[in-house]
Amino acid sequence: MATPEFIKTLRASAGHQLLWLPGVTVIVFDDEGRVLLNRRTDTGKWAVLGGIPEPGEQPAACAVREVFEETAVHCVTERVVLVQALEPVTYGNGDVCQYMDITFRCRAVGGEAKVNDDESLDVGWFPVDALPDLDEFGTFRIKQAMSESPTWFEPMRLG
Repeated sequence: MATPEFIKTLRASAGHQLLWLPGVTVIVFDDEGRVLLNRRTDTGKWAVLGGIPEPGEQPAACAVREVFEETAVHCVTERVVLVQALEPVTYGNGDVCQYMDITFRCRAVGGEAKVNDDESLDVGWFPVDALPDLDEFGTFRIKQAMSESPTWFEPMRLG
């Protein structure tokens, strides 16, 4: 994922210390019930789509923007699927970030899936019963997006 300019500005004064950031994950379905995925440049693996909102950008608007930037597909948000604080990530340069992930279910409304930026090696539509090898992060979010259950969140621990 390309580092947004506002993060570069923060890093100039914050150094490598932990940054707490919003993030969005986007599960996009087409009219055939297939899910849109990209094969990431940084890992070479298939993944669900996502990114970081710009300052002041609403999470749902970020979801729509990220999908178009990465895949050339236009979509509309349908609902929030889950909200979850993720574990901190330490990047190769020593930067540490922790994300509050908001996952959206979206519906494709136009465009043709293709590589549209330098973050993707490939993009494609996949039937949910024939997904490429995905990590637990992606498979859990796809499962939740297919469910009609209310928004998922990490249960509160008492005690």
